[in-house]
Amino acid sequence: MYKHILLPTDGSKLSAKAVRQAVRFAQSIGAKLTVIHVSAAYRGMMDEGFAVPAVSAYRKRFEEQGIKHSKLLLEGVKSAAQAAGVACDGVAVISDFPYDAIIKQAKKAKCDLIMMASHGRKGLSSLLLGSETAKVLTHSTIPVLVVR
Repeated sequence: MYKHILLPTDGSKLSAKAVRQAVRFAQSIGAKLTVIHVSAAYRGMMDEGFAVPAVSAYRKRFEEQGIKHSKLLLEGVKSAAQAAGVACDGVAVISDFPYDAIIKQAKKAKCDLIMMASHGRKGLSSLLLGSETAKVLTHSTIPVLVVR
């Protein structure tokens, strides 16, 4: 069975549901969890049609705030896992491509399952909004269990 589960989280209600299910699942099979939160990288802004250069102080503050937010999310999941007796590590990553960061972390940590939430959007909304879960499903060679 599975020994090491990667659990991406974004802090949403649906993601919290996936966290609860992943903790119960890991507990029932004796697996370890690694939880990951991916923050967006800093981008320069547009002001009245002109590009504002990416000032290193702004970039640093933006990324520090992203990591701070990630750590809060990760600590909550780690606490829930530890309360259930499940070993859990947390990883905060900055990337413009969350699906890629998720897959890379799963390989790096030698996870044998990725368990993540999906909003289950259909039609035009899924086409326009995209889905990190769909991208992980498409590109991952590691099994993916989707929670809805």
